[in-house]
Amino acid sequence: MEYLKVIAFTHKQIELKELGKLVICQENLTDKLRAVKAHFGIDEIFYLSTCNRVEFVFSTAVQVNREFAESFISEMRIGLCPHATQTFLDAASIYEGKEALNHLLRTSCSLESLVVGEKEILAQLRKAYEDCREEGLTGDKLRLVMECVVKTAKEVYTNTNISKNPISVVSLAYRKLKDLKLCSNARVLIIGAGETNRNLSKYLQKHKFSNFAVFNRTLEKAKQLAADLNGEAFELAELVNYKKGFDAIITCTSAVEPIITPEIYTSLLNGEAGKKTIVDLAIPNDTAPEVLEQFDVNFIEVHSLNEVAKKNLQERYHELVHAEAIIEQNITEYFVMLKQRKVELAMRQVPQKIKEIRHNAVNTVFADEVQSLDDESRAILEKVINYMEKKYISVPMIMAKDILINH
Repeated sequence: MEYLKVIAFTHKQIELKELGKLVICQENLTDKLRAVKAHFGIDEIFYLSTCNRVEFVFSTAVQVNREFAESFISEMRIGLCPHATQTFLDAASIYEGKEALNHLLRTSCSLESLVVGEKEILAQLRKAYEDCREEGLTGDKLRLVMECVVKTAKEVYTNTNISKNPISVVSLAYRKLKDLKLCSNARVLIIGAGETNRNLSKYLQKHKFSNFAVFNRTLEKAKQLAADLNGEAFELAELVNYKKGFDAIITCTSAVEPIITPEIYTSLLNGEAGKKTIVDLAIPNDTAPEVLEQFDVNFIEVHSLNEVAKKNLQERYHELVHAEAIIEQNITEYFVMLKQRKVELAMRQVPQKIKEIRHNAVNTVFADEVQSLDDESRAILEKVINYMEKKYISVPMIMAKDILINH
């Protein structure tokens, strides 16, 4: 377990608005991760970014401490000034070994989320890992960790009431939006076609909203979401040319710079007056601060949902005990599985060696004797050898596992 390390920046120590400064643009994320992986001699790595956390998960023999974290963040070239970097490092949480696994399990079960009981975090964690796995940034060790993460989260969500009447950042945002009493034919611009916007769109569609325009960097993804909503689809670059007006903007992208600038907002208004609504669930915000200063806007963001989230935690407090018991059990099982895996890796050449011995015995050492046997005798010999071969492979493996685990 000593190889598993995590550097975490979360809402518990850092203001959500500040967390956005750590978010890495998706377009060059893989290159940056590949570069630091090579630079520091890291075996495996993946990066997680959600509305309330930015984390780096490693499999490495390198000591991950404050000094390493400082060098690592510097090498990632996120663009922070020295003062900001130091502020973030002071608030960082560093985990290794069992503590790192426990943290990842708690995260996947939403125990570390802003809103305890929301299930989005598991999907976000899986996607973060899968994206890095597809790029060749992870391997067997983090694969085993993620199998444990997914299994544990599913058990917690199934066997506790922690997600009963589930509340998520998305549902909390919709509640606030609902309080504004927008009419069902309100013109809604959706910027970004990721999971968060998809989920919020489902709430809107369920409550009879029907006038949607979807903007996304990738037009194909915009078309997919627009098709589900019976809306229009546009490339994000077309936002500046959109002249049909709007009543509400729903935005959540991975952009590191504001998308809704005063110039873009003015263009979207197209001469309309009146108070509009922006639901911005991106970290960092997609909305430039100047927009809020210059225009009369109903603004809903993740930061404003904190008080409701705290109440949610109090309501689910008793379920935490049950969830933590499941997590502890899965950590124990993971250690056993890890030992078994070590045995399998250590003995993976045994089957091949036994097959080589068999081949040498039949075709070289006892070749003449075997050739002299009639067909029936040779068939019986083949059955005996096959039986012995299976036993010589399986019995040592079972014995080795038993010795390692129980002694």
